Amino acid sequence: MLTAANQPLKYVSNYPIPKPLPNQILVKVSACGVCRTDLHVYDGDLTSPKLPLILGHEIVGRVVTSGAESKKFKAGDRIGTGWLAHVDGSCRYCKRNQENLCDHAVFTGYTRDGGFAEYCVVDEEFAEALPPSFDDVHAAPLMCAGLIGFRTYKMTDLLSVPDQAIGIYGFGAAAHICAQLAPVFKHRVFAFTRPGDTSAQEFARSLGCEYAGDSSKRSPEPLDAALIFAAVGDLVVNALENVRKGGIVVCGGIHMSDIPSFPYASLWGERTIKSVANLKKDDLKDFLNAAALAPHLTTAVTPFPLEQAQDAIEALKAGKVNGAAVITMD
Repeated sequence: MLTAANQPLKYVSNYPIPKPLPNQILVKVSACGVCRTDLHVYDGDLTSPKLPLILGHEIVGRVVTSGAESKKFKAGDRIGTGWLAHVDGSCRYCKRNQENLCDHAVFTGYTRDGGFAEYCVVDEEFAEALPPSFDDVHAAPLMCAGLIGFRTYKMTDLLSVPDQAIGIYGFGAAAHICAQLAPVFKHRVFAFTRPGDTSAQEFARSLGCEYAGDSSKRSPEPLDAALIFAAVGDLVVNALENVRKGGIVVCGGIHMSDIPSFPYASLWGERTIKSVANLKKDDLKDFLNAAALAPHLTTAVTPFPLEQAQDAIEALKAGKVNGAAVITMD
């Protein structure tokens, strides 16, 4: 449990089991991925968490019971859920199918207790049944890293265009999933890591990336699109200078350091910069449809038992995790 920013998580052994509201399900958590967004909450970069707070939003578990109005699942069903926990359904964004932009949204592991716990409650409309192709631990990172990575990738508008050069900046959990999806769309991937991170570069090459090198270096060829998963504003400028005319830079994170000024010439030529905000309810279905076309897709995971959640946070902060860290309950 997080009681204040930058303070060690407190392990609470007798925390009460939450009760589901009429539209919710009670879930016994099996695994919960540790996302970079969790680090932003932990570090205080995201400034409005409920406190005390149970972190974690990449949740896989099984339904224990359902609220009085919940009909979607039955006890024992395996479900997954992610960052977006609730929307008002009535604002201008929700009415035009942009619920990810809802001004009154609730977020798992930020403004609602999350999955670094044995039990949590979930609005049933933001949960989906999961296929058996991924076990609990390997499915957990898909609930945000996979989904936000795929949403970022989709926003290039290039999934139906073959033979594209895609740059990925920051080769962590989301990036390593996108790299495995790229062959489905007949794309080539160029991975850019923090300077000197030869481990991440080797990891990228092992997943089929055509190139892996320092983010400070020029791309070996012009890129058609760049996906940025590292929270470093300088990379926006680097990526913009590496995409060809008409190219797009998509920022996939929820927080980023300030983007430095850059000459208009870097943007000219109908280049575009976009950001990704949260997820939509249909993103999980879209991702699973794409993943079904990549039968060898897997997630590289480093498991940590629940009582070692602080160790998982520190390992991710230190860049010692290739792929994803996952909290396990058994």
